[in-house]
Amino acid sequence: MSTTDKVRVFQVATGNLGSELIGRIREHPDLELVGLHCYSPEKVGRDAGEIVGIGPIGVVATGTVEEIIAARPDVLTFHGVFPDEELYVRVLEAGIDVVTTADWITGFHRDRNHPHPSGRKVSEVIQAACERGGATFYGTGMNPGLCQILGIVHSADVAEIENVTVTESVDVSCHHSVDTWKAVGYGLPADDPSIPDSLYKYTAVFADSVYLMADAFDLELDEVTFSYQLGACTKDVDLGWYRLPKGSLGGSYIKYQGLVDGVPRVESHLEWQMTPHTDPSWDIKGCYITQVTGDPSVYSKHMIFPKPGVDLADPASFAKIGMTVTGLPALNAIRSVVAAGPGIITSADLPLRSFAGRFRL
Repeated sequence: MSTTDKVRVFQVATGNLGSELIGRIREHPDLELVGLHCYSPEKVGRDAGEIVGIGPIGVVATGTVEEIIAARPDVLTFHGVFPDEELYVRVLEAGIDVVTTADWITGFHRDRNHPHPSGRKVSEVIQAACERGGATFYGTGMNPGLCQILGIVHSADVAEIENVTVTESVDVSCHHSVDTWKAVGYGLPADDPSIPDSLYKYTAVFADSVYLMADAFDLELDEVTFSYQLGACTKDVDLGWYRLPKGSLGGSYIKYQGLVDGVPRVESHLEWQMTPHTDPSWDIKGCYITQVTGDPSVYSKHMIFPKPGVDLADPASFAKIGMTVTGLPALNAIRSVVAAGPGIITSADLPLRSFAGRFRL
């Protein structure tokens, strides 16, 4: 592939994120959308553009892995809420690279918390498929993903680093993924004993993000710990798409901390608020924060604003920004992933240009 050829992309899923990215792929100067795989039978056979509400684009949704492979794309982008490892393996074995935004940065979390039916580690299964097909597998997103890259690059002018902490401080009510919030216990009574395990199981990919940063810093961690605070709703809350009864989980503060000799050195924090009406509640900043303690110390806010003319009072516009910043780190990295050697790679393996956006000329 020359540097001017477009990368042929076959996308999987049209949920909140996938719906946004159909249009983004079509607008991206590096990429050509050649197919869409859907799990819902009612979507198969329909035009991808019609499914996501942008009008016909000439790409018809299919529903089998055989159709993905027959299209011979350069890369498959996977934007489902949860991974489909059986699909990954078949596509990788066919020599098609995979870029995913679903629950993967280094593979630590999937290996530890989601055993493969074969009894092998998931990362071993995927790595073997990469080797058989000569293909590459890469996971990213905004957080985990770009948020940790920001933490790494913000340390470039710091000597004697003591601690690096990246924090996502956001109102999550714009992320209309019922499956996601049910999985982590939002809406259940805040004292429900199942919530801590659910929070860990479905957020432990942020342990991956801590290991990614530690790897970039050449820092060998003794362990990554998980801790949390839960905010109970102080009144009934109806968001229109999700209901939170009084006393239910409506906010949380989660920490994944990488320890060396018992001292937190690299950390990923999640300050999530579905509603401000919780006890306790948090001062949500609406941004991604990097704090580097060292000589000198750094405090940086990564704040995201809509393009001119977009009304953030419209929940759909607010949600659209969230989906864009989640998906674009994956789309912008695709050319570099396709150029990389076979196997599982992380952001630490990619060149700087992988994290660059594209100018509209």
